[in-house]
Amino acid sequence: MMQKVTRLLVLLVLGSARTQQDPILLQENFDLEKFMGGWYEVAVASTCPHYMQRKRENPLIVALRLDHVPFGSNFTMTTATLRNGSCMETSTEYFLTNTTGRFFHHVARFRADIDSSVLHTDEDDGYAVMLQLSTEKPSGNKTSIIKLYSRTADVSPAVLHHFQALAMNYGMNEDAVIINQNKGEKVTQLQKL
Repeated sequence: MMQKVTRLLVLLVLGSARTQQDPILLQENFDLEKFMGGWYEVAVASTCPHYMQRKRENPLIVALRLDHVPFGSNFTMTTATLRNGSCMETSTEYFLTNTTGRFFHHVARFRADIDSSVLHTDEDDGYAVMLQLSTEKPSGNKTSIIKLYSRTADVSPAVLHHFQALAMNYGMNEDAVIINQNKGEKVTQLQKL
């Protein structure tokens, strides 16, 4: 337990010293295969007002599944959300980069390139934090999104606090953190992913 607290403090201290020009601190010894599988998006924060408005209107747990494509250097993220009582699934192909723990994908709808980085994983507590930086074309607007993934639909207050601190270190204020709601039996329906 003391070792986990020490790791969290080191991350917070390193994160608090970060500036816009500093490199992103990725998870050391990141293991892609251990990252694959089922997750829940339990909290988010962003500098994008449109994204945050959509999340505030429907702050529900998002179930997702990561599947590594064995013949290529990519993986697929399939997400399932509940909208108007129906389960909506979408898939996104992520491409691996030369940097372990860093991925890329494109969102045609927004004409945005998304650079995703795994900042932290904790296999014991079953959670991960991912930072997504995007640039819309042709406007050049840059936004940041930080997401908390968990192997279960609930996380401890300590994990949420750690996530909030990281979000603030990446330019989001405390009000920007949205904790997704767990609707019980509806989340169970999403576990089929």
